Amino acid sequence: MHKGLIIVESPAKARTIQKMVKAQYEVKASMGHIRDLPKSKLGVDIENNFSPTYIIIRGKASIIKDLKTSAQKYKEILLAPDPDREGEAIAWHLAYILGDKKISRIELHEITPQALKQALLNPHEINLDRVWAQQARRILDRLVGYKLSPLLWEKIRRGLSAGRVQSVAVYLICQREKEIQAFKQEEYWTITAKFAPKNINAPFQAALIKKEEEKIKINNQEEAEKITQELENLEFKIKEINLKEQKNNPPPPFITSTLQQGASLKLGFKVAKTMVIAQQLYEGLEIGGKDSFGLITYMRTDSMRVSQEAKNEGRKYIKEKFGENFIGEDRKFKARLGAQEAHEAIRPTQIYYTPGELKEYLNNDQYRLYKLIWERFIASLMSPSISEIKNIDIKAGNYLLRAQGLKVKFPGYTILYDKNSEENNNLPENVFPDLEVNQILKLISLEPKQNFTQPPPRYTEASLIKALEEKGIGRPSTYAPTVGTIQKREYVILEDKRFHPTKLGFLVTEMLTKNFSEVINIDFTASLEEKLDQIEEGKINWIEVLREFYQTFSGTLEKAKNEIEKIKLEPEVSSENCSLCGKPMLIKRGKFGKFLACSGYPECKNTKPFYKEIGLNCPQSNCQGKIIERQGKKGKFYGCSLYPQCNFISRFRPIDKKCESCGKIMVLRMSKNKNFFPQCIDQNCPSRIKDKKEAAKS
Repeated sequence: MHKGLIIVESPAKARTIQKMVKAQYEVKASMGHIRDLPKSKLGVDIENNFSPTYIIIRGKASIIKDLKTSAQKYKEILLAPDPDREGEAIAWHLAYILGDKKISRIELHEITPQALKQALLNPHEINLDRVWAQQARRILDRLVGYKLSPLLWEKIRRGLSAGRVQSVAVYLICQREKEIQAFKQEEYWTITAKFAPKNINAPFQAALIKKEEEKIKINNQEEAEKITQELENLEFKIKEINLKEQKNNPPPPFITSTLQQGASLKLGFKVAKTMVIAQQLYEGLEIGGKDSFGLITYMRTDSMRVSQEAKNEGRKYIKEKFGENFIGEDRKFKARLGAQEAHEAIRPTQIYYTPGELKEYLNNDQYRLYKLIWERFIASLMSPSISEIKNIDIKAGNYLLRAQGLKVKFPGYTILYDKNSEENNNLPENVFPDLEVNQILKLISLEPKQNFTQPPPRYTEASLIKALEEKGIGRPSTYAPTVGTIQKREYVILEDKRFHPTKLGFLVTEMLTKNFSEVINIDFTASLEEKLDQIEEGKINWIEVLREFYQTFSGTLEKAKNEIEKIKLEPEVSSENCSLCGKPMLIKRGKFGKFLACSGYPECKNTKPFYKEIGLNCPQSNCQGKIIERQGKKGKFYGCSLYPQCNFISRFRPIDKKCESCGKIMVLRMSKNKNFFPQCIDQNCPSRIKDKKEAAKS
């Protein structure tokens, strides 16, 4: 006979906990929130201290009936939704629905037998400050959304929305696009020399860095050729050799934002996908027929705190696996101001369940994300890597060249986890021959290279979240929904994994920032996030925060209603005419990207795929087609406009250049350090085979 009822929010979590408690408790799921503000109206009584009107969410009546029936059987009811504001609000709404029962709150930061046992021994009351913080956020978002959205519908078009966090996110993307549009590319040249000590075949490279003690700037080919000719006639002598030891500390364990960034960079996961898989790992999976348990701690956290027990277990594993000298100091990683220290960082719940041991029980995505989390946590407890940095300054007349290299003396945490791939640390590992000051070097070659300055990069999902976090916008639970909303509203599109603002995004952003600059801006939104944190800490009253916000917002809103003129959103017209009626075709966006639709709709409903020409002819012999950019299931690719008559296809963008070895077309490839380089399209071309052999040697 069960002695009580435990209510969680998800069925997966319920199944995991039910297996742990066996017959002690019955475990049920609320399926998330059970009450919310109504969709059909504002649902907030502004004149009555912003009192919210909550209703049962559609479809939840049968779930509530089932929970009430189960609750009638027990004297003890334990509410165990997730340990954050949303979870606390779910618990509060459940307590309201279930009525005058003996109801307590328990928190599970990880779903393991040990954590559950501790939680059951320490039930407590619902944290009302945390509830008020969630309620304040919900009402703030409702006020902005339901008051601003109708204005957007009236002035631009129906179906648009605005929000405190989403509007700032779109603003950042639009501002970056303006920077890119205003960017003026500048040419510059670099010169690299290849040297070797006399009578020794041990070549190494150095870059030209100074002329007459000033940093050198080479503006064009003419200057580069002139300097190269001067250098060819000079003597190269080693001026100075500097050695310094560099310690590279391991990264901290993941928090929500850094997990989303790491999974994007290392695994290619979208933010939403990362959170879905992390939720599965947290809620629990059955391992080898044993009892289910959660594999990671709670995944919505901004805290870098780690329990002493987890540290001890991690250090024990490191000593056994790698040796005593790989155990790091007991570092305390600094979290951002206002981080919720009640949580822990994201870590594995059982250190000795290594990724290799769990691989057969997880699907591929679960395994890859678990491996990333597990390795990052273990690495955070390990010793730093120690490298020797060698700088060799080479004098030639009034020019100075520098060769720089790195030699790893002790790998430390890097034996397990590669931090450099996240930070674009491109310093090469390079072992030089024995060299001495004043030694004369033999010049093997000089290579001038043309370069161009690059505009700031467009935001990826990962870099946008990083920017929001750095500016104090949003919290762990809001990052993924924000990224999804701005795409759903068609304010931005994701192309080649980077955000591009749409014409609509620019219009809405310009209107909001011009007319609501006191509300929709970075500093104001960040200050509101801080106030929500203070509400949770019991330092300020939630009603006062809303009253202060609304006093500014309502006045600005009334002024904007009268002053903003209706904006006509002109459709994007293509260069094609409809093949059925002859009217211009419009460029529109759908679920799968851009497509062409007849401007005569609804009389003419003709549509066709949108293809973007890149200005090159198809390289196939006797083909009159153009190379076009196309979109497939695996992303962008390039093909012939006359397909299927012509089957030319390339994963990489063709360029207007022929291969010197075989005469075939060249394509633009990207190296590991994010630099573009031209390469022959033919994999069997002698030039590509030569490149592979040289890469293998190095």
